[in-house]
Amino acid sequence: MAADDTPTLDEIRRVLPELPGPDLEAATAAVQRESNLLKPRGSLGRLETLVEWLAAWQGRTPPELTHPRIAVFAGAHGVASLGVSAYPPAVTGQMVQAFVNDQAAVNQLAKAADADLRVYEMDLEHPTSDFTLGPAMGEAECARAVAYGMMAVEPGLHLLCLGEMGIGNTTSASALCLALFGGNAEDWVGPGTGVDAEGIRRKAAVVAAGLAANPTAATDPFEALRCVGGQELAAIVGAVIAARLARVPVVLDGFACTAAAAVLYKADPKALDHCIVAHRSAEPGHTRLLQAIGKQPLFEFGMRLGEASGAALTIPVLKAALACHTGMATFAEAGVSGPDGKAGPAGSVH
Repeated sequence: MAADDTPTLDEIRRVLPELPGPDLEAATAAVQRESNLLKPRGSLGRLETLVEWLAAWQGRTPPELTHPRIAVFAGAHGVASLGVSAYPPAVTGQMVQAFVNDQAAVNQLAKAADADLRVYEMDLEHPTSDFTLGPAMGEAECARAVAYGMMAVEPGLHLLCLGEMGIGNTTSASALCLALFGGNAEDWVGPGTGVDAEGIRRKAAVVAAGLAANPTAATDPFEALRCVGGQELAAIVGAVIAARLARVPVVLDGFACTAAAAVLYKADPKALDHCIVAHRSAEPGHTRLLQAIGKQPLFEFGMRLGEASGAALTIPVLKAALACHTGMATFAEAGVSGPDGKAGPAGSVH
């Protein structure tokens, strides 16, 4: 460990091979119960596999969802001063205050889902450096942000929904995706907060300049995070790692959040097995990113707000899936004939 007990990026890299896998016994038990419930097998579609996912990563059957948490990380970006957003950099801090004042969309979605909402303010007074001139963060700064994100995972959580806030962070996310997966800057940039066509061209130029100024970003996922990422994106990386260690399933929000998590996928393709993606963002780069990491989002509502708004929407869906799993009767319990004419589906386990 470093002198201040903050892990270094090398120490964080070494954690990845030690991440626990799924609890196959819990997953099998969930599948067996699902196969006996009062419905044709597979008829609830993804609601069935979501329960299996929860069981596998919580390590228990049935899984629980009485303590979901929504965590929003807020960070300030140096590239925000380059005109890559429709809003000024000061909006990041102002939005954090709106979260505190219960005024933002995610506040309302958290209340509707009966979920705990926590907002983690990074060092907003000290934005990351302009990555068109060199690395956005030093090694220690990046490692501290990852470690800070790990602290969002506390004992007793059943689900962690992750999101972010930071003017300029879709530019950072686009640069991160370009470093991780290649292509051209134009492949990854989009309107973000609503910039026009000229603004998108400006963002693409900034992203391309960022990769040119940081040639090592394409050599290692954590180096990419350090060079063109942001403090809130690094914190999301830490939260995803800590959740895996604590057996807490994770829901990723939209483009920027998924881009942060993709750092771990690039380091180890199994590192995001405990994560699902809430929605397909209207940011065009998100579709390309989802294909790159092999994730199918739960829904597509044309959202691009960030602040964990899409992730929050998954909580009622997951609760509904679990309610069906635990509350439905089996064929035998209901005395209903299965497809073989017996009280229970053919080949079922009673």
